[in-house]
Amino acid sequence: MATMESLIGLVNKIQRACTVLGDHGGQGMSLWEALPSVAVVGGQSSGKSSVLESIVGRDFLPRGSGIVTRRPLVLQLHKTQSGAEYAEFLHAPKRSDKNFIYAAAVRKEISDETDRITGKTKQISNIPIHLSIYSPNVVNLTLIDLPGLTKVAVEGQSDSIVEDIENMVRSYVEKVSFLTLASCYMIFDAKMYMTQSKPNCIILAITPANQDIATSDAIKLAREVDPSGERTFGVLTKLDLMDKGTNATEVLEGRAYRLQHPWVGIVNRSQADINKNVDMIVARRKEREYFETSPDYGHLASKMGSEYLAKLLSQHLELVIRQRIPSIISMINKTIDELNAELDRIGRPVAADGGAQLYMILELCRAFDRVFKEHLDGGRPGGDRIYGVFDHQLPAALKKLPFDRHLSLKNVQKVVTEADGYQPHLIAPEQGYRRLIDGSITYFKGPAEASVDAVHFVLKELVRKSIAETEELKRFPSLQNDIATAANEALERFREESRKTVVRLVEMESSYLTVDFFRKLHAAPEKKPEKNGNPPGPNNDHFHDTSLARIGSNVSAYIAMVSDTLKNTIPKAVVYCQVREAKRSLLTHFYAQVGRKEKERLSAMLDEDPQLMEKRTQIAKRLELYKAARDEIDAVAWK
Repeated sequence: MATMESLIGLVNKIQRACTVLGDHGGQGMSLWEALPSVAVVGGQSSGKSSVLESIVGRDFLPRGSGIVTRRPLVLQLHKTQSGAEYAEFLHAPKRSDKNFIYAAAVRKEISDETDRITGKTKQISNIPIHLSIYSPNVVNLTLIDLPGLTKVAVEGQSDSIVEDIENMVRSYVEKVSFLTLASCYMIFDAKMYMTQSKPNCIILAITPANQDIATSDAIKLAREVDPSGERTFGVLTKLDLMDKGTNATEVLEGRAYRLQHPWVGIVNRSQADINKNVDMIVARRKEREYFETSPDYGHLASKMGSEYLAKLLSQHLELVIRQRIPSIISMINKTIDELNAELDRIGRPVAADGGAQLYMILELCRAFDRVFKEHLDGGRPGGDRIYGVFDHQLPAALKKLPFDRHLSLKNVQKVVTEADGYQPHLIAPEQGYRRLIDGSITYFKGPAEASVDAVHFVLKELVRKSIAETEELKRFPSLQNDIATAANEALERFREESRKTVVRLVEMESSYLTVDFFRKLHAAPEKKPEKNGNPPGPNNDHFHDTSLARIGSNVSAYIAMVSDTLKNTIPKAVVYCQVREAKRSLLTHFYAQVGRKEKERLSAMLDEDPQLMEKRTQIAKRLELYKAARDEIDAVAWK
């Protein structure tokens, strides 16, 4: 089996890689949080910073009164074989030289980086600072120092500071609701909701020994988020500052408040030692001497002190890691599948070869064409609107044509009289009939052209929808525009041809009248005139109303026949010239143009949305991280 150092060191390495990619915990389940770490929780001035420094063995954290830790500090300890010791900040990796070591330099960098986000105020931020310490004198461990819990806001802090700090701490240690994980940086899909505790977050609950354990902020919060106590380690600080005649043996022996893990007592450096810059190694020695010589804690000396706490946490961390390896690997494999699926969805990187680019463009055009045809053929909604033009819009427009006005008695008389000229007709006013029919048929051009335009706009809308619905095209805004332009230009050509065709259909009806219609009218028995009326024919340049009415009625009947014919032939012409051509050759001209383009132009057509390119890059990096993590866990865990 792998050694404890190799397992914890691997966890540190993977967490650090996650951090570089923006996954730093406190945001819901992710690879970072699937890996065990230790969150340091306690009230302000409870000694949290001193405990961390004791574990590290170096004096490196900012100090002061009130709220000092205003951003989470993710502290990763890396045990090295050599004697060199140095620190490295994630935000300043180039400064990780051997001279950038603890004390003033690290303390100042933490303060400056805190101020960079929060300003020189007493506000807090949940954006963590990441610090790695490399030393042969540390154990492999990841510790998260969180802002101290407080009960009141002080001057310069918002009224919500108490709640804000508690929410931040809880985000690292409590149960969270989350969606099915899709990636290290929180890509979600809404398949299901579930509640999941953070079993990998160990809670280091810091409580001053000179404070009643019942009022401990850290223990109160730990009890709420970890009621079984399986994740909580209790630490008592400031044992040397208790009132004379009192001790904390009941707490340390687990009688006052029992946890599943043993309580550990810590004696931090005194303020005088801090002022004198007493070395942490000396402070550890003095701590050991305190417990070994204490009449109250001598029997517990072997299980007290910062060195013992570090080893205890490291051993427990190893145990947790071993227990979690199967679930971690399972989560990694699941996330790798989801990341690959996401890459497939948004598309793999574009090839640099011109031939491959041309092929890709043509394939994308065919994908769009398939979606467009599905709209027309009923596989997707929208094509039915074309039928609505023929079934509703065209008939309604035909009914609204002003034939009643055109064939009124007054207008019939006017047209017939004008058609006769200086010689009135002898039997039937044929020229008048023809002029009335021609004038009536002209009205059909409006509905015919309106049908062409209506179908054109439906087709344009379907082009727009098809482009938007073609998943493969979403990453290429330039190609989307090119396809839209080419398709709309083609639709304009189809509309123009369709307009010419339907106008010809109308003009054909004027060019040759259906003779049989009028022969049948002539063969039909003529109605007798009214008893008091005059015989048909000219009478002072006026016809009798009955004759005029009959002429108007005959023309109206003929126009109704023409209307029925055009109601059937106009849709045929529109579908043939516009819909059929759109299905057959919407992008034919575009294909020919693309085939003649230079490689540079092809590359420009495949320009992607910068945000999408960045998203693909981030997903690819995370995918590599997960694959590397899986390989390294496999390589180390089962040795």
